Amino acid sequence: MIARERDQGTDCVNWWKTLLVGPAALLVVFAATTWWALEASGVAIIQTVAPDGSLRETHVWFVEPDGELWLEAGSPENPWYLDVQQNPSLKLRADDLVRDAVARPSSGTEARERIRSQLRQKYGLRDWWVGLLVDSSQSVAVELVAPSTRSEN
Repeated sequence: MIARERDQGTDCVNWWKTLLVGPAALLVVFAATTWWALEASGVAIIQTVAPDGSLRETHVWFVEPDGELWLEAGSPENPWYLDVQQNPSLKLRADDLVRDAVARPSSGTEARERIRSQLRQKYGLRDWWVGLLVDSSQSVAVELVAPSTRSEN
């Protein structure tokens, strides 16, 4: 009788381990895949000025079609994008590239679709994964221009 109770106790512990370890393993795989998708390579760090005057650093994807430099704000509510609405000056660091720039958002869907396509092509499977997690239908294409070429429009 005691041996049977021990077996039932062991079975119960094993059942709980299985119940907890399976989802925990899935969570780790999900987190690792998401980190890989967002940070593996081709990532720039932009430094913007927050409304309180502090510096904000954000990891972003970027593309350089035709020698231009473009970012995408996944949503108009992204903090870095809100920052450049108030102060469009920023600093970008990516691999060997360090550049002071002025953010020039594009309100048109043509630029957004062009940059979205460029990002999809550059980041491939990683872009697909992030697309499962983030709705980019409201994203904003942001061109980075040299400070001296800033348009005052």
